[in-house]
Amino acid sequence: MRNKFYTLVVALVLYSIGTHAQEVKKDSVLTNQYGQKVNALPLDAESQDGFINFTSKDGSYRLWMDNRVQFDAAIFSTDTYNEIGNGVNIRRARFAVKAQFWNNWYGEIDVDFAGAVMEMKDMYIKYTADSNKWNIKAGHFKEGFGMETTTTSRYLTFMERSLVSKMDASRHLGFQTNIMGSNYLLIGGLHFNAQGEYEEVEFSQDQNKDFGIDEGYSLTGRAVFAPILDAEKVLHIGVAGTYRTPKTHLEVPNTYRYSTRSHTSINRKKYLDTDDIRDVDSGTGINFELAGKYKHFMFQGEYKMAMNERSGELEDFDASGFYIQGAYLLFGGHHNYNMREGEFTRITRGRDKGDVEVAFRYDYVDLNDFDSEIYGGSAEGYTFGLNYHFNPNVKFMMNYTYNNHDRFANGKGELYVGHDIDGNLTKDPFEVVDPKGEGGDDFGFVSFRIEVNF
Repeated sequence: MRNKFYTLVVALVLYSIGTHAQEVKKDSVLTNQYGQKVNALPLDAESQDGFINFTSKDGSYRLWMDNRVQFDAAIFSTDTYNEIGNGVNIRRARFAVKAQFWNNWYGEIDVDFAGAVMEMKDMYIKYTADSNKWNIKAGHFKEGFGMETTTTSRYLTFMERSLVSKMDASRHLGFQTNIMGSNYLLIGGLHFNAQGEYEEVEFSQDQNKDFGIDEGYSLTGRAVFAPILDAEKVLHIGVAGTYRTPKTHLEVPNTYRYSTRSHTSINRKKYLDTDDIRDVDSGTGINFELAGKYKHFMFQGEYKMAMNERSGELEDFDASGFYIQGAYLLFGGHHNYNMREGEFTRITRGRDKGDVEVAFRYDYVDLNDFDSEIYGGSAEGYTFGLNYHFNPNVKFMMNYTYNNHDRFANGKGELYVGHDIDGNLTKDPFEVVDPKGEGGDDFGFVSFRIEVNF
């Protein structure tokens, strides 16, 4: 029923745009449905690299669509402790409407329909100063933490983000200020709950109603400096930090949980999972970024640490990880860097018929803390990527990924991680007798994606 409702809303929005576009051609002043006189500006409709734009002649108003569909497939190795089913899915089905109005103001509505459910993504309003050197926004959006995480999925080099990216904060309600210069970016934000999914909203409301629990807050900041920045060369140096208290959008109060699937959404098993870390007072995260490009080559890497302080005599929980990646465009294209966001954006193809990108990434995450006796598992991933950029709207991606999990990556005790002394498969890492380095479910797989952005 919810999906039908949102489909109706989208249809009404599009109808309203079309109706307004017809009405403004007749008069410069109109009366709206509330009986108020409103100024009307003619809008020019055009396609900008395949994206529909409605723009006023004076540039004070602009509305555009930003939609995305990613169709994925994956074939997995059969030599595993836990069986994995091959399959296909719609990884993302995004519908977004964005608008700039009265020159300085901006609004965005972005939802995802993948998985046959509606999930709220970016929903915010932003004000940008006349100088274009700072802005402030409020709503539901990504916190300024993690270069890979803040980069939109349409511009990712690989089909999935690294394992360690799940330590990043991602989208939450809040306020954020950006200060931009010719070669620097400063971000500071105050954030609260996540409200992307129905369950997150329900958990938060129930904990407020039943227990009167504060919903928690986060203070997050990021600083980026580019000492080298021109058309052919970029050097990006960044650091970010966050201080966080537990949020009520989680099912269990005063907890944190780190979990992730291993480089694919088709295999639904979460090998890496700390389960709920209870009695958490606060969390601190630190992120270091180093990236750059030279002509047709780019590289990017991040190192992350997460520290969680727990109440009483409970041992604190610490986790860490990193990734490093590089990519090269074979037919003369180049990677574009956006200083205002501190990230790489859409490539420029070297030829009209398209460009081929080859890439490699190594990533590692460790969610084991032996002092606190919390074992979420550790893993490393090797990913080879081959991307064909047909045009600014269509991209084909192929990844080969090999995942190496340790014996503690048992999905909260649900997955086999080795053999016991009798030669039987076991889910208990402390019963595994396989030599060190051989425990855990290791496997490779090939994945494919057809992506369209419009």
